Amino acid sequence: MSAFSGATLMITGGTGSFGNTVLKHFLETDIGQIRIFSRDEKKQDDMRHELQAKHPDAAKKVKFYVGDVRDPRSVADAMPGVDFIFHAAALKQVPSCEFFPMQAVKTNVEGTDNVLHAAIDAGVKRVVCLSTDKAAYPINAMGISKAMMEHVIYANARVAAERSETVICCTRYGNVMCSRGSVIPLFIDQIHAGSPITITNPEMTRFLMNLDEAVELVRFAFEHANPGDLFIQKADASTIGDLAKGVQQLFGDTGTNIIGTRHGEKLYETLMTREERLRSEDMGHYFRVAADNRDLNYDKYFVEGKVETQAEESYTSHNTVRLDVDGVVKKILTTDYVQEELKGIRHN
Repeated sequence: MSAFSGATLMITGGTGSFGNTVLKHFLETDIGQIRIFSRDEKKQDDMRHELQAKHPDAAKKVKFYVGDVRDPRSVADAMPGVDFIFHAAALKQVPSCEFFPMQAVKTNVEGTDNVLHAAIDAGVKRVVCLSTDKAAYPINAMGISKAMMEHVIYANARVAAERSETVICCTRYGNVMCSRGSVIPLFIDQIHAGSPITITNPEMTRFLMNLDEAVELVRFAFEHANPGDLFIQKADASTIGDLAKGVQQLFGDTGTNIIGTRHGEKLYETLMTREERLRSEDMGHYFRVAADNRDLNYDKYFVEGKVETQAEESYTSHNTVRLDVDGVVKKILTTDYVQEELKGIRHN
């Protein structure tokens, strides 16, 4: 019997791309209830009507809570009876976080702390938090806020392990193809409009995974986590130039316009740092990075001579498996969004 059988799962930021994909995976199972917690009542209403139209029998399992992770009271009010949490609420757009960094802090850092404190107080059994490759060696406000979020997660996981039964862990992954605000839908919209697609830097590399893989990573973390663990999926990558060519191969070549790197962008992304690789475990398709469980008495570590601090290299979109254009096409065809867009072209 699944751990989710009869259980109540809460998804923060649940009206986003990740939340919709979780519903696709869980709605027709024997899960007891799914709580969608978010601040956008319009998106909640749209989701509610879509569920009633497409899944009339299962739609009653989904309950909607209007609230904001920045507001501790609204989080606590939604928490009674929750068994598990997938914490996905975040500000994720790199340029907007560059211009409004305190907004990123309030949602990504303070909001996460609010969720975890409420979860511990309510006796939630497991919490899986979603982070990003931009948190590893961060250079932009979004990545820095997510890196700080991860440290908030580890600190709360340590407290929870000492005081309660709540297990808190974290997942970190790269670009999720066709998630809200990502580049592939932008490319497709530009092609449909007959405009050149805009490329920041053709040599820039990014990890590629689809939404189903994102949910499977979270499920794997849920099933295998010890307090404070970080889980990372081994992921393929491509250059932005090859990604653009792959999209054009499917939807048409309207030309390209290189616009230069945006605020806060890296040439490549890191999923696991050199420091984290020292305490990582290869679990096949995933890495588990164990929590750093040292205490504040550093003298004993110095006396024991523990001087190794980092591995030879980090795990990046430059040194992982690199997809060529044909590989990119196969990868993006695994997304529901691209499949639906191609159906629309055929119907027209």
